[in-house]
Amino acid sequence: QVQLVESGGGLVQPGGSLRLSCAASGSIFSIYTMKWYRQAPGKQRELVATITSGGSTNYADSVKGRFTISTDNAENTVYLQMNSLKPEDTAVYYCNLVQRTGALWGQGTQVTVSS
Repeated sequence: QVQLVESGGGLVQPGGSLRLSCAASGSIFSIYTMKWYRQAPGKQRELVATITSGGSTNYADSVKGRFTISTDNAENTVYLQMNSLKPEDTAVYYCNLVQRTGALWGQGTQVTVSS
């Protein structure tokens, strides 16, 4: 049973950077899609970034040019590099793995952008 474990959240000042990690324990299939979502208090969960096993990426307009999604296939880990953070980026961030057996979610990691 694959599990996703996220890390890297925290408190950062506006303009700062954080890198989130999502490690998949166990083997994953060669064809998959990894996604990062976020959910701010009182708001719906929002898709932030997507990466496929083929390396294609996609981003929400609100984070384009500031966030970068990447993978380390040898480590079964997906990263979300977040630069130029804004207070409106404050949310719980979740990773999501989609493969032929279904979808898995991480437990979430809190990102707070505040001075």
